[in-house]
Amino acid sequence: MVKLDILSDPICPWCLIGKAQLERALDARPDHPFVIEWHPFQLNPDMPPEGADRRTYLEDKFGGKERAVQIYGRIADHAQSAGIEINFEGIKRTPNTLDAHRLIHWAGIEGVQDRVVSALMQGYFQEGRDIGDRDTLADIADSAGLDAAVIRKLLDSPSDTDDIRARDTAAREMGVNSVPTFIVAGKHAVPGAQSTEVWLRVIDEILSQDAADTDNAD
Repeated sequence: MVKLDILSDPICPWCLIGKAQLERALDARPDHPFVIEWHPFQLNPDMPPEGADRRTYLEDKFGGKERAVQIYGRIADHAQSAGIEINFEGIKRTPNTLDAHRLIHWAGIEGVQDRVVSALMQGYFQEGRDIGDRDTLADIADSAGLDAAVIRKLLDSPSDTDDIRARDTAAREMGVNSVPTFIVAGKHAVPGAQSTEVWLRVIDEILSQDAADTDNAD
Protein backbone atom coordinates (compact mmCIF):
# COMPACT_ATOMS: atom_id res chain seq x y z
CA MET A 1 0.00 0.00 0.00
CA VAL A 2 1.04 3.60 -0.63
CA LYS A 3 0.28 6.46 1.74
CA LEU A 4 -1.45 9.46 0.15
CA ASP A 5 -1.42 12.42 2.51
CA ILE A 6 -3.74 15.28 1.54
CA LEU A 7 -3.37 18.77 2.95
CA SER A 8 -6.59 20.67 2.51
CA ASP A 9 -9.17 23.03 3.95
CA PRO A 10 -12.87 22.10 3.67
CA ILE A 11 -13.75 25.64 2.52
CA CYS A 12 -11.24 25.52 -0.37
CA PRO A 13 -13.12 25.09 -3.68
CA TRP A 14 -10.02 23.65 -5.37
CA CYS A 15 -9.88 21.04 -2.60
CA LEU A 16 -13.46 20.04 -3.41
CA ILE A 17 -12.62 19.81 -7.12
CA GLY A 18 -9.37 17.95 -6.46
CA LYS A 19 -11.10 15.47 -4.15
CA ALA A 20 -13.81 14.72 -6.71
CA GLN A 21 -11.30 14.19 -9.51
CA LEU A 22 -9.15 11.92 -7.35
CA GLU A 23 -12.21 9.90 -6.31
CA ARG A 24 -13.14 9.28 -9.95
CA ALA A 25 -9.70 7.79 -10.50
CA LEU A 26 -10.01 5.63 -7.39
CA ASP A 27 -13.41 4.39 -8.53
CA ALA A 28 -11.95 3.54 -11.94
CA ARG A 29 -9.08 1.63 -10.29
CA PRO A 30 -10.64 -0.29 -7.39
CA ASP A 31 -7.30 -2.06 -6.90
CA HIS A 32 -5.53 1.27 -6.31
CA PRO A 33 -2.75 1.18 -3.72
CA PHE A 34 -3.60 4.36 -1.80
CA VAL A 35 -4.24 4.69 1.92
CA ILE A 36 -5.51 8.25 2.36
CA GLU A 37 -5.09 10.57 5.33
CA TRP A 38 -6.31 14.18 5.48
CA HIS A 39 -4.22 16.89 7.14
CA PRO A 40 -5.01 20.44 8.28
CA PHE A 41 -4.13 23.60 6.39
CA GLN A 42 -6.18 26.70 7.15
CA LEU A 43 -6.64 29.10 4.27
CA ASN A 44 -7.44 31.77 6.84
CA PRO A 45 -5.64 30.97 10.10
CA ASP A 46 -6.29 34.49 11.40
CA MET A 47 -10.03 34.39 10.75
CA PRO A 48 -12.04 35.40 13.86
CA PRO A 49 -13.59 32.40 15.65
CA GLU A 50 -17.06 33.51 14.59
CA GLY A 51 -16.05 33.76 10.93
CA ALA A 52 -16.95 36.65 8.64
CA ASP A 53 -19.52 37.73 6.09
CA ARG A 54 -18.40 35.95 2.93
CA ARG A 55 -18.93 38.82 0.51
CA THR A 56 -17.07 41.29 2.71
CA TYR A 57 -14.25 38.79 3.26
CA LEU A 58 -13.79 38.06 -0.45
CA GLU A 59 -13.88 41.72 -1.46
CA ASP A 60 -11.27 42.55 1.19
CA LYS A 61 -9.11 39.60 0.21
CA PHE A 62 -9.14 40.23 -3.54
CA GLY A 63 -9.25 44.01 -3.54
CA GLY A 64 -12.86 44.67 -4.47
CA LYS A 65 -16.06 43.09 -5.72
CA GLU A 66 -15.08 43.00 -9.40
CA ARG A 67 -11.88 41.05 -8.79
CA ALA A 68 -13.61 38.63 -6.38
CA VAL A 69 -16.39 37.95 -8.89
CA GLN A 70 -13.81 37.39 -11.63
CA ILE A 71 -11.78 34.89 -9.61
CA TYR A 72 -14.75 32.93 -8.32
CA GLY A 73 -16.38 32.99 -11.74
CA ARG A 74 -13.37 31.10 -13.08
CA ILE A 75 -13.59 28.60 -10.24
CA ALA A 76 -17.31 28.10 -10.89
CA ASP A 77 -16.65 27.55 -14.59
CA HIS A 78 -13.94 24.99 -13.82
CA ALA A 79 -16.20 23.16 -11.36
CA GLN A 80 -19.06 23.09 -13.83
CA SER A 81 -16.87 21.73 -16.61
CA ALA A 82 -15.72 19.02 -14.20
CA GLY A 83 -19.31 18.16 -13.30
CA ILE A 84 -18.98 19.39 -9.72
CA GLU A 85 -21.79 21.30 -8.05
CA ILE A 86 -20.93 24.45 -6.09
CA ASN A 87 -23.64 26.81 -4.84
CA PHE A 88 -21.58 29.93 -4.15
CA GLU A 89 -24.73 32.04 -3.79
CA GLY A 90 -25.83 29.87 -0.88
CA ILE A 91 -22.65 30.51 1.14
CA LYS A 92 -23.24 33.47 3.44
CA ARG A 93 -20.29 33.21 5.84
CA THR A 94 -16.64 32.27 5.61
CA PRO A 95 -15.92 30.28 8.77
CA ASN A 96 -12.84 29.77 10.84
CA THR A 97 -12.06 26.11 10.08
CA LEU A 98 -10.04 25.21 13.17
CA ASP A 99 -12.93 23.24 14.69
CA ALA A 100 -13.67 21.57 11.35
CA HIS A 101 -10.07 20.38 11.23
CA ARG A 102 -10.38 19.07 14.78
CA LEU A 103 -13.44 17.10 13.68
CA ILE A 104 -11.53 15.69 10.69
CA HIS A 105 -8.74 14.62 13.05
CA TRP A 106 -11.16 12.81 15.39
CA ALA A 107 -12.89 11.22 12.41
CA GLY A 108 -9.53 9.79 11.38
CA ILE A 109 -9.16 8.12 14.76
CA GLU A 110 -12.58 6.51 14.28
CA GLY A 111 -11.94 5.45 10.68
CA VAL A 112 -14.50 7.75 9.04
CA GLN A 113 -12.24 10.61 8.00
CA ASP A 114 -13.08 10.65 4.30
CA ARG A 115 -16.80 10.49 5.10
CA VAL A 116 -16.52 13.54 7.34
CA VAL A 117 -14.43 15.51 4.84
CA SER A 118 -17.06 14.80 2.18
CA ALA A 119 -19.88 15.86 4.51
CA LEU A 120 -18.11 19.09 5.45
CA MET A 121 -17.52 20.01 1.82
CA GLN A 122 -21.06 19.12 0.82
CA GLY A 123 -22.46 21.08 3.74
CA TYR A 124 -20.43 24.15 2.87
CA PHE A 125 -20.39 24.20 -0.93
CA GLN A 126 -23.78 22.72 -1.75
CA GLU A 127 -25.95 23.38 1.29
CA GLY A 128 -24.48 26.70 2.47
CA ARG A 129 -24.01 25.48 6.04
CA ASP A 130 -21.75 27.31 8.48
CA ILE A 131 -19.12 24.67 9.21
CA GLY A 132 -17.57 26.91 11.83
CA ASP A 133 -20.68 26.48 13.98
CA ARG A 134 -20.23 23.76 16.59
CA ASP A 135 -23.83 22.55 16.48
CA THR A 136 -23.48 22.16 12.71
CA LEU A 137 -20.24 20.24 13.15
CA ALA A 138 -21.83 17.93 15.72
CA ASP A 139 -24.70 17.27 13.31
CA ILE A 140 -22.24 16.48 10.50
CA ALA A 141 -20.37 14.16 12.88
CA ASP A 142 -23.63 12.37 13.67
CA SER A 143 -24.39 11.90 9.96
CA ALA A 144 -20.98 10.24 9.55
CA GLY A 145 -21.58 7.79 12.37
CA LEU A 146 -19.79 9.60 15.17
CA ASP A 147 -21.31 10.31 18.58
CA ALA A 148 -22.62 13.87 18.27
CA ALA A 149 -22.75 14.41 22.04
CA VAL A 150 -19.13 13.36 22.48
CA ILE A 151 -18.03 15.52 19.55
CA ARG A 152 -19.93 18.52 20.96
CA LYS A 153 -18.14 18.13 24.30
CA LEU A 154 -14.77 17.85 22.55
CA LEU A 155 -15.51 20.94 20.46
CA ASP A 156 -16.36 22.90 23.62
CA SER A 157 -12.99 21.91 25.07
CA PRO A 158 -9.50 22.90 23.82
CA SER A 159 -8.81 19.28 22.87
CA ASP A 160 -6.27 18.99 20.01
CA THR A 161 -6.44 22.71 19.21
CA ASP A 162 -2.72 23.23 19.72
CA ASP A 163 -1.95 20.07 17.72
CA ILE A 164 -3.96 21.25 14.70
CA ARG A 165 -2.28 24.66 14.78
CA ALA A 166 1.15 23.03 15.09
CA ARG A 167 0.48 20.74 12.12
CA ASP A 168 -0.71 23.69 10.05
CA THR A 169 2.44 25.60 10.93
CA ALA A 170 4.64 22.59 10.15
CA ALA A 171 3.08 22.28 6.69
CA ARG A 172 3.89 25.93 5.93
CA GLU A 173 7.44 25.50 7.20
CA MET A 174 7.73 22.48 4.91
CA GLY A 175 6.95 24.78 1.97
CA VAL A 176 3.24 24.16 1.46
CA ASN A 177 1.59 27.47 0.54
CA SER A 178 -1.60 26.36 -1.18
CA VAL A 179 -4.10 23.53 -1.11
CA PRO A 180 -4.87 20.92 -2.06
CA THR A 181 -1.40 19.46 -1.82
CA PHE A 182 -1.04 15.70 -2.20
CA ILE A 183 2.04 13.88 -0.90
CA VAL A 184 2.59 10.44 -2.42
CA ALA A 185 4.55 7.88 -0.37
CA GLY A 186 5.85 10.60 1.94
CA LYS A 187 8.15 12.10 -0.68
CA HIS A 188 6.44 13.20 -3.91
CA ALA A 189 4.42 16.42 -3.54
CA VAL A 190 1.65 16.92 -6.08
CA PRO A 191 0.17 20.42 -5.71
CA GLY A 192 -3.20 21.54 -7.00
CA ALA A 193 -6.47 19.98 -8.14
CA GLN A 194 -5.07 17.38 -10.50
CA SER A 195 -7.26 15.85 -13.19
CA THR A 196 -8.64 12.33 -13.01
CA GLU A 197 -6.38 11.45 -15.94
CA VAL A 198 -3.27 12.48 -14.01
CA TRP A 199 -4.29 10.33 -11.05
CA LEU A 200 -5.00 7.37 -13.31
CA ARG A 201 -1.47 7.63 -14.70
CA VAL A 202 0.00 7.85 -11.20
CA ILE A 203 -1.97 4.81 -10.03
CA ASP A 204 -1.09 2.79 -13.12
CA GLU A 205 2.60 3.62 -12.74
CA ILE A 206 2.56 2.50 -9.10
CA LEU A 207 0.70 -0.71 -9.93
CA SER A 208 3.07 -1.42 -12.81
CA GLN A 209 6.11 -0.87 -10.60
CA ASP A 210 4.64 -3.11 -7.90
CA ALA A 211 4.05 -5.85 -10.47
CA ALA A 212 7.63 -5.52 -11.76
CA ASP A 213 9.02 -5.68 -8.23
CA THR A 214 7.00 -8.83 -7.56
CA ASP A 215 8.26 -10.47 -10.73
CA ASN A 216 11.87 -9.61 -9.88
CA ALA A 217 11.44 -11.09 -6.41
CA ASP A 218 10.31 -14.45 -7.80
